[in-house]
Amino acid sequence: MPVQKQGAFTPRAKRLIRISSFVFLCMLTLFATSALYVIKTKEEVFDFALSQAVTAAPEKNIPAVEAFPLGVNPLTQVITEHPSVDTYFDAHITSHTKKESKLSWLEKHFFSKLTTYDWYQNLASPISRILVIDSGERKEEVVDNIGDILRWDDDERIRFANLIAGSSPKLAEGKFFPERYVVNKDATPEEVANLLIAEFNTQVLSRYSEDIEKVVPIEDAITIASLLQREAYDFEDMRYISGIIWNRLFTDMKLQLDASLQYAKANGPSKTWWPVVVPDDKFIKSPFNTYENKGLPPSPIANPSAEAILAALNPKKTECIFYFHDSDGGFHCTKTYEEHVRLIKQYYPKNQ
Repeated sequence: MPVQKQGAFTPRAKRLIRISSFVFLCMLTLFATSALYVIKTKEEVFDFALSQAVTAAPEKNIPAVEAFPLGVNPLTQVITEHPSVDTYFDAHITSHTKKESKLSWLEKHFFSKLTTYDWYQNLASPISRILVIDSGERKEEVVDNIGDILRWDDDERIRFANLIAGSSPKLAEGKFFPERYVVNKDATPEEVANLLIAEFNTQVLSRYSEDIEKVVPIEDAITIASLLQREAYDFEDMRYISGIIWNRLFTDMKLQLDASLQYAKANGPSKTWWPVVVPDDKFIKSPFNTYENKGLPPSPIANPSAEAILAALNPKKTECIFYFHDSDGGFHCTKTYEEHVRLIKQYYPKNQ
């Protein structure tokens, strides 16, 4: 029987060493790659946000641009689909968001969180801060995120929220326009509020003509858009759901939207911004409970994008009254409740 030399490794030990070395190298490579990727993407986000930075301007100096098309008339209860909607979307809305396409998924799932950390903000610029407002966030989310990044105290956060709410149109919710903003790390509530107000003026108010206002008040359009932002997946989806919302309003039917229940529920003790809705929530006593109250909620429930506002003003003409999304995000709508229930049983048999 061969004698193993003193200090020599057994075959088993050698295998463990090889495996451990391989795992260590993999982890080291992953860490190095991740670090370089974070730095690179941080610079990309900073450069993009800087290129999109808005110079605050007085409300009277809103630049003239092509107005939103309008395809609904609540007075006559008529929906008219204009071919110009898609053209307008491509020319004025998509052009504004195309630059985001490379970063959009990362922003929603990764960058928005990273921007709350000082070490990440300092990677590209120690004197600047990137503020990310995602479509569909409610004001408390926006104020908290910005306040944390800029280290504002409670009074500064309240002042910031009040400045936005007090600008035209006077709405406490719905005017924190979704975008990336670059500010000085010592920016005041007034400076940031002016930046957001200027962007809202450019992206929304400048496109909302007096003729549109006479037919659909801007408060209603933003409220519907906020519902669409929480209920839909994309622009096409938004337009179909917009058609259903308008159909329900035309027939004096309750909107019965879970997104509004989430908003009402989050105003309770839990303070979870978008809590899961359960059947008992349909009895919550709140003006935002669209299962109990007819008509639109008293104000927007979130901050919508320009495409959501465009969809609110330009619904798809449909006979549908009910809708739902399947587990793959597919959209299904029906004219009757019986058809609605049958389809739900078909796509969600385990829930029955």
